[in-house]
Amino acid sequence: MGEAFWSGWGWPLATGLIGFVYVGLLLGQWFKRRRPHQLAWSVGFTFYAVAALMEAFSEFTGDWNPTVYRIYIVLAATMVGFLGLGTLYLMTKKRTLGTIYLGLVLVGLAVFLYGTFTTELVMDKLVAGITVGGAALGAGGSFPRVMSLPFNITGTLLLIGGSAWSIVKFWPKKEYRYRAWANVLIIIGTLIIAGAGSMARAGQTAGLYPAEMVASAVLLVGFLMASTLEKGAGAIRQRLAGERAADVVDEASDIVYEDDQVSP
Repeated sequence: MGEAFWSGWGWPLATGLIGFVYVGLLLGQWFKRRRPHQLAWSVGFTFYAVAALMEAFSEFTGDWNPTVYRIYIVLAATMVGFLGLGTLYLMTKKRTLGTIYLGLVLVGLAVFLYGTFTTELVMDKLVAGITVGGAALGAGGSFPRVMSLPFNITGTLLLIGGSAWSIVKFWPKKEYRYRAWANVLIIIGTLIIAGAGSMARAGQTAGLYPAEMVASAVLLVGFLMASTLEKGAGAIRQRLAGERAADVVDEASDIVYEDDQVSP
């Protein structure tokens, strides 16, 4: 199969449609437990899914609508900030750090959105097909293109750094080891999409869309596994109940033994 197959519009379409299923699963967790990390991850995956559908629309029509492109660039660049925000909320018991980072993300999002709609696009860079790096916004390092960096850098560091910290924290705890594996998946998913994006910037765009779909699936499984303590808490309750039952049996056995010893 050639490059055209791996770069076809069907891949981002599937990613977008499946992405909304992921959003539904995350929102389902949020409605049950109302944890901020679940809502932040839901927002991040919504951005991911909408951006993927915009990629599919561009590939299908063979063109990038300027308005669609502007929104796409903002969503694609900022979604990792919300995913990182969810990890930060999950890591910290107090919400202060998460709230501060949320404020920075929202301010950055507003500035980025304003910049993309007030900057004249470089139309010869606005070509159909895989678009990575926002070249149509201007030269690298120029405003508003540079606004993608704070989201990508901080979001990726929070995802990978927070996941690595969680692996170290939860691996020794047998009942919570599933959360360590969940964070392994989050790291793998982050590295897949980061690696595919880097290759696309270097000109190797074939495979970016399938990588986005695989990365989103791996991340989603990791997020769903990591976002609740109930499984571990249930395992601990079950273990403690078993230990208490064993203690009762041992105590009863001791009583029977003592009765046997004093019986004539």
